[in-house]
Amino acid sequence: MFAPDGVTRAHYRLLDQDIHALGAQALADRQKTLERSFLLQGITFTVYGAGSATERIIPTDLFPRIIPAAEWAVIETGLIQRLKALNLFLADIYGEQKILADGIIPRDLILGCPAYRRQMKHLFVPHQAYVNVCGSDLVRGQDGAFFVLEDNLRVPSGVSYMLANRDASRRTFPNTFREAGVRPVERYPDLLLSTLKSMAERPDAQVVVLTPGVYNAAYYEHAYLARLMGVPLVEGRDLTAHDNRVYMRTTAGLRPVDVIYRRVDDDFTDPLAFRHESSLGVAGLFNAYRAGQVVICNAPGTGVADDKAVYAYVPSIIRYYLDEDAILPNVKTFLCRESAQLSHVLANLDKLVVKAVGASGGYGMLVGPHASKAEREAFAEALKADPENYVAQPTIQISTAPCLMDGHIEPRHVDLRPFILSGEKVVVTPGALTRVALRRGSLVVNSSQGGGSKDTWVLAPSPAKLEAP
Repeated sequence: MFAPDGVTRAHYRLLDQDIHALGAQALADRQKTLERSFLLQGITFTVYGAGSATERIIPTDLFPRIIPAAEWAVIETGLIQRLKALNLFLADIYGEQKILADGIIPRDLILGCPAYRRQMKHLFVPHQAYVNVCGSDLVRGQDGAFFVLEDNLRVPSGVSYMLANRDASRRTFPNTFREAGVRPVERYPDLLLSTLKSMAERPDAQVVVLTPGVYNAAYYEHAYLARLMGVPLVEGRDLTAHDNRVYMRTTAGLRPVDVIYRRVDDDFTDPLAFRHESSLGVAGLFNAYRAGQVVICNAPGTGVADDKAVYAYVPSIIRYYLDEDAILPNVKTFLCRESAQLSHVLANLDKLVVKAVGASGGYGMLVGPHASKAEREAFAEALKADPENYVAQPTIQISTAPCLMDGHIEPRHVDLRPFILSGEKVVVTPGALTRVALRRGSLVVNSSQGGGSKDTWVLAPSPAKLEAP
């Protein structure tokens, strides 16, 4: 919000004026109103651990994060470039595997990855859009530039919180919102539905949202998106496969399903193809998919492209398929599977962030500067025992944004999760979920680790260029 000399940045001036005009008490009241509205709407997430799963209202800060049009143009172009390259990469590794034959990426890294699905070999995917919904995590470094921290290509979540935060911030700062020229995000459900239908290449395709059920951490989002798209929300028991077709059970009988927006991990989608003990999926679903009688979005096997070790090769992937340099750079990443890099990591654990390649949600992670000596020693043993399971990155002082904390405005570290849709075409939603590390000094923004969120205002180049919501 402020430049190093303390001057308010130009795109934050309207908000700064509004904050000063309202005063501390009015801001506190509006924060309580925002939290109450989330409670009444049931906007929740679930934290697993401590012997039980606890459903909570997602902590939300009332101050929006604001991104000017010129900055967003770079982000948008970079994200489109990245997703195009990753879709081409997935089409290749499940096809002719040219990138492996050319030695750009180690063959054993891909074929040995737990997320690689041999069942996907040589299967047709419409538009080569393996990843239909992507939620890449971006951070801003000390030089002011954005870079990609990781890609989320399997079942990325958080878009419902983006939409809920927008509704709340628009009511909290109505005048500022109106005058600032904020680009709308309300069309996301329509864009998502259009993307999903484009995968079936039929405008009347029957789309469903497949959820693991009410005990899933993101169940609120599954139900929310299904309702806004106007499509059925189903569990595995609501579907059946027969003669390589998938049907939905209804009170009027069986109804054919064309597109499944799955919010279930690969392993649990079909007990005949993947985990046999799963009761969350549909027996025979993958055979129907293989026969081209149903489309699964995102496609099974996309997780190999967001593996944290594969992440280190994404700039090379972009160069290989698009003959371009990455617009949005990566964080320098050390692959512990390489002995020289492992030695460097072990010698510098107090300076690095170490991540398990297949973990998410902030789990399986060591933030070296904030860890105790005992925690670093324990992680060192884990690294030596299974080096291929870990990568390490420098600790980055990511940017901060103002948050209302116990009646005081304080800086907190933030990241940015934009949502990119890919089907017949690639579209970046002109907004994002800003995740906030609510604990003072913390760099971990995941809601499962005590993080929260706030709205993200992407400004139009001029008010005249605003799209209709």
